[in-house]
Amino acid sequence: MHQRTTPPTGSASPTGRRRLARKALIAAASALGVATALMTPVRAGAAPAPAPAAPAAATPLAANGQLSVCGRQLCNASGQPVALNGMSTHGTQWYAQCVTGGSLDALAKDWRADVLRVSTYVQEDGYETDPAGFTARAQKFVDAAHARGMYAVIDWHMLDPGDPNANLSRAKTFFTAMAKKYKNHPGVLYEIANEPSGVSWSAVKSYAEKIIPVIRAEDPDAVVLVGTRAWSSFGVSEGANESEVVNNPVRASNIMYTFHFYAASHRDEYLKTLDRASDKLPVFVTEFGTQDYAGEGANDFTMSQRYLDLMKRKKISWTNWNYSDDHRSGAVFKTGTCDGSTWTGTGVLKEAGVWIRERIRQ
Repeated sequence: MHQRTTPPTGSASPTGRRRLARKALIAAASALGVATALMTPVRAGAAPAPAPAAPAAATPLAANGQLSVCGRQLCNASGQPVALNGMSTHGTQWYAQCVTGGSLDALAKDWRADVLRVSTYVQEDGYETDPAGFTARAQKFVDAAHARGMYAVIDWHMLDPGDPNANLSRAKTFFTAMAKKYKNHPGVLYEIANEPSGVSWSAVKSYAEKIIPVIRAEDPDAVVLVGTRAWSSFGVSEGANESEVVNNPVRASNIMYTFHFYAASHRDEYLKTLDRASDKLPVFVTEFGTQDYAGEGANDFTMSQRYLDLMKRKKISWTNWNYSDDHRSGAVFKTGTCDGSTWTGTGVLKEAGVWIRERIRQ
């Protein structure tokens, strides 16, 4: 959004051991549905046990495992292109009460989401006020997503100042902690700069080439998501286009570039930019809304559907802004929902929530 304010053992290499550990986690998740039956003893003379129920469908994480970038696509552990669909939290300094066991159960089971984007604001009463506390909070929410079989995007939500280099030392500290914790887990993607603005692409690229090695030192396998300039618009919001990235890409592998749009404000020029850019670069839409650029006002579902049709056709992953009960029209829950205990169905949802839930369920 373009501005937001609101209250193993042996001789395997280290990388090989990490991959084995990740595979073990996936195997454990896949086996969970049959483990109880396998461990149940049979007593002599007892009646035959009833036939086990058909196993539940594998979760997105168990089904796809370690993700990687292959060509211009996000691919699963088998090398097949995948597109993740899900939701982004609002700022966890304001709306932690909207990220609960019940709300995440609803997101995973009722909404059938693949991914949760966990947004840790840097300023605006966020990370800089309590680095250890906000790191622990982000880890809690990432762990909760994993426990429900969803992937997690670890979003370093720098917004103002718009130059990510202004928070370089903080970013190094945060991503070192996160990569150390999740280095053996297949379920994370690292989004290293939310919406750079008022700064050149060369400055954003320089930042990325400093932060990515910090992550790679701990977690060499995970996908890294790189914000593009002008509020992750490939420069369009400041009069440029994707050519600056195409002609001067970040010097790193296994990365994708982010694009954000708000359908009521960002019309054909932005849609065409996403189409062109994704022909040449791997793109992940980590944030979008059906309203204006502030996440407010009337929903434009017609324009939003044009974006979703394009992303579905090109297998572009996305997360919608946002999974909270903020008063703005872009928050999916009706105001006050996060103070209660009901999360499923459409009765607790605003118009945008009803619409986006149905698209995720499809």
